[in-house]
Amino acid sequence: MSIRQLSIIKFMANLIVDEGNTLCKIAVVDKSEVLCEVSAPDFDLERATGLIEQFAIEQAIVASTRGGAEQICEQLRSKIARVLHFTSLTEVPIEIDYSSRQTLGADRIAAAVGVVCGMGIKDTLVVDMGSAITFDIIESGAFRGGNISLGVGMRFKALHEFTASLPLCCATEPNDKFGRSTTEAIEQGVMQGILYEIEGYVERISAKNRELSIVFCGGDAKYFVNQIKNAIFAGRKLMFTGLNLILEYNVSKNNI
Repeated sequence: MSIRQLSIIKFMANLIVDEGNTLCKIAVVDKSEVLCEVSAPDFDLERATGLIEQFAIEQAIVASTRGGAEQICEQLRSKIARVLHFTSLTEVPIEIDYSSRQTLGADRIAAAVGVVCGMGIKDTLVVDMGSAITFDIIESGAFRGGNISLGVGMRFKALHEFTASLPLCCATEPNDKFGRSTTEAIEQGVMQGILYEIEGYVERISAKNRELSIVFCGGDAKYFVNQIKNAIFAGRKLMFTGLNLILEYNVSKNNI
């Protein structure tokens, strides 16, 4: 099925469950509009049931980066008939050009689908800033791979836990100054280091493709998106949109 064919599928409000390393996000999505969003450390069936009843939801998709998806799916199947457990091997409406797809994070695939099918962008660098930072390249509407780096929180935690006396610090706005205290030195060392890392990717990849878009998503993207010229901030909506499109695509192919 082509992207154009996918765009004419009749949509309804769906339940989207995205269990990340830190939070479990639940959203109700109608087409590309997020009608409602809640989050908690773990999946809350009672809260999900309330949304199912409120929006008369009949189908859902569940993705997890911590291995809890099947258990969540079993709980949801007691409430609604169609529940898709999204994995890296689930059929999606874009090409995945990756040599070890079985190990590819489902979140990376969902973001790519959101960019290509939801935003209509065929050439882009997707910077997803969650527990880890992923840099994924999409060319001609196909996922071509990417790199994975330590996230903001991981870097602060590593400096604190693997040294004898450095304090645990938190994310802040990156600037172009050197720290005048140990806390400032750690904060800006991490934040500026990530910024220079992002700038390096953008400069290198843009030199090869001047039409390339830069799309940011993930919880820590807010600290960096305004530092990169012409970058697009998609936030959590990108993941929800991508998962919703994948759900509708699989429903249309009777895969559930």
